[in-house]
Amino acid sequence: MNNLLRFDTIGEYNIFNNTETKHPLVTVVDFSKANPRQYFMANFGFYAIFLKEVKCGDLIYGKNTYDYQEGTLVFVAPGQIAGANSKEIYQPKGYGLMFHPDLIHGTSLGRFIKEYTFFGYQSKEALHLSERERSIVLDCFTKIDYELERGIDKHSKRIIISNIELFLDYCTRFYDRQFITRNHVYQGVIERFENLLNEYFESEKSQTIGLPTVAYCAEELNLSANYFGDLVKKETGKSASEYIQFKLIDVAKERIFNLDKNVSQIAYELGFKYPQHFARLFKQKVGYSPLEYRSMN
Repeated sequence: MNNLLRFDTIGEYNIFNNTETKHPLVTVVDFSKANPRQYFMANFGFYAIFLKEVKCGDLIYGKNTYDYQEGTLVFVAPGQIAGANSKEIYQPKGYGLMFHPDLIHGTSLGRFIKEYTFFGYQSKEALHLSERERSIVLDCFTKIDYELERGIDKHSKRIIISNIELFLDYCTRFYDRQFITRNHVYQGVIERFENLLNEYFESEKSQTIGLPTVAYCAEELNLSANYFGDLVKKETGKSASEYIQFKLIDVAKERIFNLDKNVSQIAYELGFKYPQHFARLFKQKVGYSPLEYRSMN
């Protein structure tokens, strides 16, 4: 990819966007100050959150346009590649919050950063903000930038990290709202998930590929694993892996009544490499071993 850029440090990214580096590990960027540019792809060595200022319909991911005109948030984790391929020249608009992993090492945010699963979402699963939510986001950015303007002192790191954590907690709340208000966009995902598992176990995939995984199901449904897992949890109360296990045990119960096959054959057909793993999971979920369940019924 010829137009792939790489930004390993906050300073490099600030230079690219005509932004002063006030802190080596964190920055708030006003993209309107950057020079006009072509769309590009970039590999980021730090966490990056983009508040994109677009009119409804200007930006399309897949077959869907954004629902809100006020802006959207896109989250990028270190090592991820983000951007767009196009030769069009455009003037960037919006704001960005970037912070290096070194900023949060040894802090509570560093320990719990993986719980903010939206850093693993695809761009089409971006957070669509209402006007009120956008104001809250900008207020968080303003408070962080205020601390950067003051200069670094013994309080700076704690206050900046606290404001980043507050911002991410707000984003978690906003995504909870989005799972409800944008339900029509992913309407039928659970039904398609159920059908996918039915087809999987009815085919020979379990024998050739193995047990279905969350990553496999998410890819088949054209969703990121993180977004898919969060969506299933919101809709069913179960994690995606728990849902798969529930379906697996349901299929196993039915097959156990086939007396022409022993438990080991059934385990292999379901995708288990070792029958004892199947027996252990079955007893854990049902309360009886496969043979005990067969004899009881």
